Amino acid sequence: MVARTRLQKQVLSLYRQLLRASKSKAGFAPRIREEFRRNAAIPARDALRIEFLLRRGQRQLELLRAANTKSSGSFGRAGSAPE
Repeated sequence: MVARTRLQKQVLSLYRQLLRASKSKAGFAPRIREEFRRNAAIPARDALRIEFLLRRGQRQLELLRAANTKSSGSFGRAGSAPE
C-alpha cells in the first residue's frame, strides 16, 4: 500500500464526499469526475494551487448538500483556478 500525504488524503476524502452527495442529485457525478480528472495533472509540489482547489471543492460540497440545489450551473468553470 502506498503512503499518502495529508493533502492527498484530503483530496480523496473530498472526492468521495462529493460523489456521495451527488447520488441524490441527477447529473452531478459526471461533472465531479471530470473536474477531478482534469486537475489530476497538477504537480504535487504545487500545494498552494491544490489547497485553493480543495477550499473551492469544500464550498461546492456545501452547495451540493443544500436542499435547494437542483442543477449543476453553480459548478461551472467560471471559478477555475488560475493557470
